[in-house]
Amino acid sequence: MATTDNNSKRLVDRFGRHVSYARLSVTDRCDFRCVYCMSEDMTFLPRAQVLTLEEIYTLARTFTELGVTKLRLTGGEPLVRRNILWLVREIGKLPGLGELVLTTNGSQLDRLAEPLSDAGVKRINLSLDSLHEGRFRTITRVGDLNKVLRGIEAARAAGFKRLKLNTVILKNRNEDEILDLVNYVVERGMDISFIEEMPLGLVDDHNRALTFYSSDQVRRDIETRYRLVPTTETTGGPARYFQVADTDSRVGFISPHSHNFCESCNRVRVTVQGNLLLCLGQEHSVDLRHVLRANPGDDARLRQAIIDSMAIKPEGHDFDLNRQVVIMRHMSVTGG
Repeated sequence: MATTDNNSKRLVDRFGRHVSYARLSVTDRCDFRCVYCMSEDMTFLPRAQVLTLEEIYTLARTFTELGVTKLRLTGGEPLVRRNILWLVREIGKLPGLGELVLTTNGSQLDRLAEPLSDAGVKRINLSLDSLHEGRFRTITRVGDLNKVLRGIEAARAAGFKRLKLNTVILKNRNEDEILDLVNYVVERGMDISFIEEMPLGLVDDHNRALTFYSSDQVRRDIETRYRLVPTTETTGGPARYFQVADTDSRVGFISPHSHNFCESCNRVRVTVQGNLLLCLGQEHSVDLRHVLRANPGDDARLRQAIIDSMAIKPEGHDFDLNRQVVIMRHMSVTGG
């Protein structure tokens, strides 16, 4: 049974897992069209179906009141949302918030890195799947690698600590760049997480079963050059981290297929439509947009809806690469 402790205001699901981390999608729109994330010709949501910035702020405030200490802003690409800095500043002021973080493709960081730091963002994760300009454009369909690399340098100059790359490895697409990407972060004192592709939404570019490249394979490739030392460090997410010996960098592995990470799940996601997803790989959800709009200003009702949602948080996902698709929503809608 879902419970909440009146003293600590903890959200605890029926498996005893404490939810302390919420990912809030601020837009389904993106200036890239990455092949594993969305179709080339996407239809985006009408404005009326998208949460307003004020509604997203209300959700952020309510989660922190319920003991969530880490909030991540995601998309789509969060930095293409108009007035995003207002939202960042307001969330950054919330009492009880331990860490406000952001996931981005880096395309807007050359102009926004410093303002984001000033507004209260503590850490940034950057999606980067290739260091080769032509291949980067192929994977993103429209992306400019040089602009992203300038954004990374702007984030470093703005003083962000523990900048981390997120890289999806696809067999016969970019697995030959694994060592180059590790070299890149080691030279800059950054971290990197390698992510197994997740079967969210129909993609028309490749067969996911054929392009699957496991975390174990990535690790073997890295260990041909570097020694990886297991660590108990965590950023509150699903990654297993290893220290790159004799460097300041860490390598993480997010392995939904080869090393299920559900046992210690401490997260929930809110889509840009306001659906509270209790699991990335299941459809268990609560329509928080309806709660917000049907009960304006009723914070108690919103809090109770979130508390009650703990009763339907599933034990784990159901990813299976042998099926064409498990979840019909794309990652860009889910919140990357």
